[in-house]
Amino acid sequence: MTITITCFERSPDGGKGLARDTRVRWALEEAGQPYELRPVSFGAMKESAHLGLHPFGQIPTYEEDDLALFESGAIIFHIAEHHAGLLPNDPNARARAITWMFAAINTVEPTILELQTAKFAEGDKPWTKERLPLIKDRIRYRLNQLSARLGDADWLDGAFSAGDLMMVSVLLRLRLSGILDEFPKLAAYVARGEARPAYKRAFASQVVAPPTG
Repeated sequence: MTITITCFERSPDGGKGLARDTRVRWALEEAGQPYELRPVSFGAMKESAHLGLHPFGQIPTYEEDDLALFESGAIIFHIAEHHAGLLPNDPNARARAITWMFAAINTVEPTILELQTAKFAEGDKPWTKERLPLIKDRIRYRLNQLSARLGDADWLDGAFSAGDLMMVSVLLRLRLSGILDEFPKLAAYVARGEARPAYKRAFASQVVAPPTG
């Protein structure tokens, strides 16, 4: 049975590749697995049919045969575990790649999302002006650590892996803020990820029409 993933009918980012279905598409492209897309409207995301797949009413979801998954990290881990191309064969290297997947979504991404929330969802609040510099400093602290670990290497631990896929996907969220440009090694790292043919295919497959309403 063909893999089916859900995506926004009209992505809020207008096609910048920041919606989390893009990272799942990227993983499937790296693994060479065909998939179908099922666009979902914001209204349909809150209806029972979609809530049966994703209890929090978000995207993406993943369906294959009788398996249904939600959460992009869990989906990508499943893809990487069952298809070649995203995790090393060596057990120790494999474990390290998985560690980097968790680091991306548990250690690096939360503060980046906090910045987006403060700017776009709480921008009219009286505390936002004072809060934003504090959030940005926390992001810079993490990026300093990550940049030091990456050093002059192309990827986080040897060859490209699902750990890099997740980390690049997370760091892409910083592009509009300008913070990523303060870290040339990380900016080059992200550019290497975007240059991969699989990423280009995933990005090109997005729905790029602007959001409605």
